[in-house]
Amino acid sequence: MSQKEKSSQAGDAYRMPDLHSVFEARTRIEKMIWETPLIDSPAVARESGAAEVVLKLESLQNTGAFKVRGAANKILGLSDEDRARGVITFSTGNHGKAVSFVSGHSGIKAVVCLSEHVPAYRVEKIRELGAEVEVKGHSQDEAEEHYYHLMESRGMIPVVPFDDPAIVAGQGTIALEILQRRPDLDMLLVPLSGGGLLAGIAMAAKSINPKISVVGVSIDRSPAMLESIKAGRPVAVEEKDTLADSLLGGIGKENHYTLPLIQKYVDEHVRITEPEIEKAMAYAFTQHSLVVEGASAVGIAALQSGKVNAGGKKVAPVISGSSVDPAAFLKVVQKHVK
Repeated sequence: MSQKEKSSQAGDAYRMPDLHSVFEARTRIEKMIWETPLIDSPAVARESGAAEVVLKLESLQNTGAFKVRGAANKILGLSDEDRARGVITFSTGNHGKAVSFVSGHSGIKAVVCLSEHVPAYRVEKIRELGAEVEVKGHSQDEAEEHYYHLMESRGMIPVVPFDDPAIVAGQGTIALEILQRRPDLDMLLVPLSGGGLLAGIAMAAKSINPKISVVGVSIDRSPAMLESIKAGRPVAVEEKDTLADSLLGGIGKENHYTLPLIQKYVDEHVRITEPEIEKAMAYAFTQHSLVVEGASAVGIAALQSGKVNAGGKKVAPVISGSSVDPAAFLKVVQKHVK
């Protein structure tokens, strides 16, 4: 059975998400999520030469990350029959938390498949939220293989982390919130891994304002989507230790949605190093008292490093989550704050 067939088991039509589906998602998930704030970041604006920088704080979202938007849109859209079967997913952490949270609030059984690479603090949080956790394999791709086996043997409904129209549409609601408040923005900076966040935001933002620039921000240690774009097909990359651990993982052995959406709607891509991530995490803490994970900091890092041309522009980095190991975070802060 192909991934396309597996994804369709939940009853979704095999079609690309569009702006209409993003508006539908906003209505469906409004009681399950928080509308997160935009805050000014004048120090980064000065450092990057931007006319203005505003941070979209999905790090303050329910469950601590944007992932709850897509998970809620997928799970709340299931039929009663499918809900009774339970849901299953694979994750690097944040999506697993989101699925566990939404399922728990909806009275639905959930199984989350993780690799051994997922930090222990994330594994425990998923368990605390009520999901059954299965840890197997050294990478997300190996955890995904285990997920396929369990999905078929138990007859559960798949809730994939990114390559699903409902997931993409749910993440696209972030663009609606940003542009409703700031329709004058010139550029959005969005973290990139499997592509659900970037695909949803880029598709929605470009559908509303074709002139806005959308930049995907990847990490040097796991640029799976960038390598896949170069190859024109999904490419596996080695997963290395990184502060931005939620950006680890591939784009799936078959990818039907996020790869083509990103190819169509994203204007530019940049890659961020570990020292740049550290500096941005420390900045968010010292300037805004924000605890952000490494993946959240990559948009700030892209501005601070000069890897995007923000001169004279109004820019909004998406701060995607706050799920970070406290010891690792304190080490970064102590290193950069004198």
